[in-house]
Amino acid sequence: MRLLRLRVEHLRRFRAPVEIRDLEPGINLFAGPNESGKSTLVRAIRAAFFERFKSNAAEDLQPWGDTSAAPSVELEFEWQGAHWKLSKRFLKQKRCDLEIGARRFNGDEAEEKLAELLGYQFPGKGPSKAQHWGVPGLLWIEQGEGQVLRESVAHAGAYLKSALGESLGDLASSAGDALIARVEAERARLLTASAGRPTGEYAEVLRQHEDAGARLTALDRDIAAYRQQVDRLAELRRLRAEDEGRPWEAYRRQAADAQAKLAEVQGWRQARAREAQDLEHCVASLQHGRDQQAAYARQHQELEQRARDRDATGLQVSELLADRPRIDAQVGQAQAAYRMAEARLATARGQAKRAVLAADLRRLTAEQARLAADLEQARTLQARVQALRTRLQGIRPDETVLKQLRSLDRALAELDAVRQSAATRLAYDLLPQQHIQAGDESLSGRGERLLLEPVALDVPGIGRLHIRPGGEDLADLARRRQETRARFDTLLAGLGAADLRQAEDQAEQARALKQEIELHESRLDGLAPQGVDAVSNRLALVEQERRTRSESLAALSQDPAEADAGTGAGTGTAQSGTAQAITEAAPEPLAEAQAEREQVAARERLQAAERQAAQHAQALGLAEQAGRTAVAEWQRLRDAVQAPERQRQEQELIARLAALQARETAVRQSLDALDARIAEARPEILEQDVQRFTRTAAQMEQAAKERREETIRVQSGLEALGAHGLEEQRADLAREAEFIARRRHELQRRAEALDVLLEMLRTGRQALTRRIQAPLQRHLNHYLHLLFPQAQLDVDEDLLPERLVRTGADGAVHEAVDALSFGAREQMGLISRLAYADLLREAGRPTLIILDDALVHSDHARLDGMKRILFDAAQRHQVLLFTCHPDRWRDLGARVVEMGMLGAA
Repeated sequence: MRLLRLRVEHLRRFRAPVEIRDLEPGINLFAGPNESGKSTLVRAIRAAFFERFKSNAAEDLQPWGDTSAAPSVELEFEWQGAHWKLSKRFLKQKRCDLEIGARRFNGDEAEEKLAELLGYQFPGKGPSKAQHWGVPGLLWIEQGEGQVLRESVAHAGAYLKSALGESLGDLASSAGDALIARVEAERARLLTASAGRPTGEYAEVLRQHEDAGARLTALDRDIAAYRQQVDRLAELRRLRAEDEGRPWEAYRRQAADAQAKLAEVQGWRQARAREAQDLEHCVASLQHGRDQQAAYARQHQELEQRARDRDATGLQVSELLADRPRIDAQVGQAQAAYRMAEARLATARGQAKRAVLAADLRRLTAEQARLAADLEQARTLQARVQALRTRLQGIRPDETVLKQLRSLDRALAELDAVRQSAATRLAYDLLPQQHIQAGDESLSGRGERLLLEPVALDVPGIGRLHIRPGGEDLADLARRRQETRARFDTLLAGLGAADLRQAEDQAEQARALKQEIELHESRLDGLAPQGVDAVSNRLALVEQERRTRSESLAALSQDPAEADAGTGAGTGTAQSGTAQAITEAAPEPLAEAQAEREQVAARERLQAAERQAAQHAQALGLAEQAGRTAVAEWQRLRDAVQAPERQRQEQELIARLAALQARETAVRQSLDALDARIAEARPEILEQDVQRFTRTAAQMEQAAKERREETIRVQSGLEALGAHGLEEQRADLAREAEFIARRRHELQRRAEALDVLLEMLRTGRQALTRRIQAPLQRHLNHYLHLLFPQAQLDVDEDLLPERLVRTGADGAVHEAVDALSFGAREQMGLISRLAYADLLREAGRPTLIILDDALVHSDHARLDGMKRILFDAAQRHQVLLFTCHPDRWRDLGARVVEMGMLGAA
């Protein structure tokens, strides 16, 4: 059996349709984190097969919070060359459809067909449970249930046994089973069936034997305690005899002696503290005197420094006074050079100003000529535009009215065409000399006439015919045409035109005039953007400015010195002639720039010389002030140092320092002597002796008190124990225990014999079972050897793995499967299911293996072996493996379906 396609919709987290196509015939790996939909897909497959479509037990399939949803599942798979398609919808619009090739089944018939194929059954009512799942319940492992195998095998047992080809029921009803049952019953009187623990009389005898042993042990313990108490009483009496001499008093006297010595040392310590304090005061006084002596020495050094400062400042003042004539000479030279540079700059600026005025005059003359030409042309264009506007005023075209006229003209044409098509055509062919009267018109001969209005035809000798052409529609068309024509004539009259063509000619003439006006106005805007008056005003301003420039240039040419007065000082050469000659003779602008640079350089040199002079004057003033200050400070300090009082203080300080040094030496010697006496007495050892002797005396006295109390207790306890007769009690109990031990031994030998016999019977039956179950055992060993070479997994008569046999260092090791670790039981469970699948496949039964987060408790080494097993099984079965640890299955060689991508799709 190969699953091809799976589609779910409105099922738990998959509200929108989700479809998986092209599943591989071997391993299909579905990977994704927790709650990504893996278990939902497994639940969908189980619901498709196990849940009846009519049942309401599928409510857990609905998306959370959506009670109106109808969960649906579609499955397509191949089996024995046929294409199967299963569609189920639950809760709403319930239905079940099954297609097998060209055959179709619906409802209950489709569900029973599936159950028959896969080997399971449906419940009578209510939800489907494990006991109904049969073979799929065995091969489809739910999350965390890989190690649970007994119930699944029991529910699928009938299908598995039918696949074996023989029934184990006959074997179970043989005479050998009766013998095994009898041995088991006899054994059950002494041992439990499962764990082999004692029960019944055997358990009671064991309890009595244990109780007798416990009581003997208690009596022996009491007797030993009695003997120990006797020995203890003797020891206590001996110790109490020693306590009569009160030995702790001697230790108290030793503690008092040590305390007296410690008090004497404490007096030495107090004397030393006084001497140390005296030394501290002496050292402080000595340091103070030395600090004062150092201060006197610093004053002498400062006096010498003041004398050196006085001499240095006098020398500096002399040097600065000697350098003053040179500084004054530099300032005078710089001032003369600056005045000369200013004169040259004034001359250059005059020449530059005349050149600028001459250039402005030329520019203004050219601008005046251009403005005059523009003004004349602008006035001509302005007059032309005015004339065109006057002509345009005589024509009043209205584009809106013209559009309406065109629309009405088209409407009239359309109405005429409709009237022509709707009019009655009167064709006549009259005999010679005959005629008929149509209204006011006489018709004769042959012809045709359109009748647009009602008309009466008079036929001589016959009568009158009344013809109403077109009925009411033609009359309505006539009225509409008349209204349209009236509006058309009214608009034409408003434009003053005889017809539409004349009106359009007028409009075309108006457009031509507007275009010409716009052309002239554009040229006028180019000549006078702000108007003709603005050009006229600008021309007047330019003429006025030109006269001003001409007068200024003439004034500069006549009196250059007066013209240059406003720009500073300087001289220039008188010029004569016309403005044109002056302009041609003006110096280049470069001369003015050169003069400005020379003037800036001269000013900078002057400023530098003035700064140097100011700095010299400042330095001289500071040096003179420093000299006066140095002389004053030297004089003040010399008077203070040489004062008589000061001399007397220095002599007294020297004598006091000598006395303090002698006192310091004496105190230090006294302290050294006290330290030596204290160190020799070792006060810390004396303190320890006081504590040691005091505690020893207290402990010895307390021990004597406790021994008195213990002696009283031991005597009382011995008196009580001696009255019970412990030795006699033990003798009676020993005889009773011996009888119980003999009975225990008898029952033990019987239980062991029954155990051996039952094991032999079961071993023989197991050998027979193995021969019958050889196909299943072969498949089990095939997979098991990929994980444990040389190992064997025994199964019981119910086809359940019972014992794992492996070879160890000490030979074969038998381990019950139920006693294995969780991970090992999970591995054995998967191996067993794969063997069952091989057995079913050989029997021609469909198989599909689903593993939901299986083998999560396997270590890396075991997992590698299980991957080999799975890959081998995938050569014969389709496997759907769901996992949240894709990295553990990366080397399985399977295509990975990402649940995240599946949800997004």
